[in-house]
Amino acid sequence: RVAPSADDDRLCLRAPLAANVNDKGCAFGGSLVSLMTLAGWGLIVRRLAEAGEDADVYVAASEVRYRAPLYAELAAVAEPAEGESWAAFLAALRDTGKARFAIAAHVPLPEGGVAAECLGRYVAVRRG
Repeated sequence: RVAPSADDDRLCLRAPLAANVNDKGCAFGGSLVSLMTLAGWGLIVRRLAEAGEDADVYVAASEVRYRAPLYAELAAVAEPAEGESWAAFLAALRDTGKARFAIAAHVPLPEGGVAAECLGRYVAVRRG
């Protein structure tokens, strides 16, 4: 079960530790990257829907760094990577039927700092 929360330019997805724990008792790395990737994908899908665009969104590439173990609920926060523009993304999709967008996501630690971070590159392709 993933519980979302959102504002205009961010999306946060949460998942329980108990369902995503590894043999060391902390969050499984695969769960961390999956939640960050899904948060990025969800943010782009939400923006496309708000703009009235019908497109499929794919993950083209991602880079992940694991910084510290997480012994609490997972919460992945996704937002546009530095330098990205929703207006340029939507204009490219309307002009060519395809557009790229980078999302920076992270999983914060309850005590401060970051458990993991991910830079995801996504591609949207207009349907039809």
